[in-house]
Amino acid sequence: MRAFLPKQELLPYVEAILQVYNLHGRRDNKYKARIKILVHETGLEKLKDSIEHAFEGIRHSFTSPSKALIKAIDDAFAPPEFINSRSLVFEDALIASAAFRAFVETNVAEHKNPAYGIISVSLKPVGGVPGDASADQMRVLAELAKTYSHDELRVSHEQNIILPHVRKSDIPAVWEALQDAGLGTANIGLISDIIACPGMDYCALATARSIPIAQEISEHFAARGLEREIGEMKIKISGCINACGHHHVGHIGILGLERKGVENYQITLGGDGRENMKVGDRAGPGFSAEKLMPALDRLVNAYLDVREGVDEPFIDSYKRLGSAPFIAALYPEAKNASAA
Repeated sequence: MRAFLPKQELLPYVEAILQVYNLHGRRDNKYKARIKILVHETGLEKLKDSIEHAFEGIRHSFTSPSKALIKAIDDAFAPPEFINSRSLVFEDALIASAAFRAFVETNVAEHKNPAYGIISVSLKPVGGVPGDASADQMRVLAELAKTYSHDELRVSHEQNIILPHVRKSDIPAVWEALQDAGLGTANIGLISDIIACPGMDYCALATARSIPIAQEISEHFAARGLEREIGEMKIKISGCINACGHHHVGHIGILGLERKGVENYQITLGGDGRENMKVGDRAGPGFSAEKLMPALDRLVNAYLDVREGVDEPFIDSYKRLGSAPFIAALYPEAKNASAA
């Protein structure tokens, strides 16, 4: 909406956005009761004008939160008291265990305090339901957070669990506990770390299944032994146009729709949900559930053929080459027809 907004005007501006949406959003249709639909149907520039008009009407009369409330919120997000002592437990475990090294490579991120690490706990075991965890597993996570992560854990938008403050010397113990609980899958950011909405299995709005598609993808590429060879690849699956699975910003996005009573899956390519956000490009006609996996197989094979080395992830190959080689892989019959 704006390139810049002063901090003190953030809340009234957000309220102006909500006012406009509340007045003009599509409440007549549960499938279109989304702000993105309002943007699409109204047009961005016209919507901006409406928001700016609402903002001017409230900016000077808006009552800001009290300083006491702001301080209480700041205090709630204050960092814990870190323990900066170090040992060689972490380094020794890296040397001793290839499985631990694999876990650290994908599931442990650098912390601003060099004595600590950030652990992402994958809820995406091969063939499992993405983002699912049992009551017993959640109890294990709660205990690990209490013991090793300053009593804090977070749920990520990618349907995983984050232990944000773990001393490096404690990471081997956390990893062993995760292994014992069936939570030690080392695949964060890989092709089996799929975001998927509940789809038609659980959601009344869905028009296609999502969970079985995600399970089939993870099982297929695990069977091929290609997860680490493929490297970073973000697949996101939505079971309807509401896009709860964020398919539009997946490196490979899959949108499930209904076509004449049959599930049909559209593929988008090149989406990116990072700071330089990009909505993926629709590749072409959709695929039936039976033909989707072979199409993804061709797509991944094409990427492995055209990348400039193992350090070039799919999204970078797509940005460098554009859509042509990947669309050709998805639709070989179109390529053959044009050649004829």
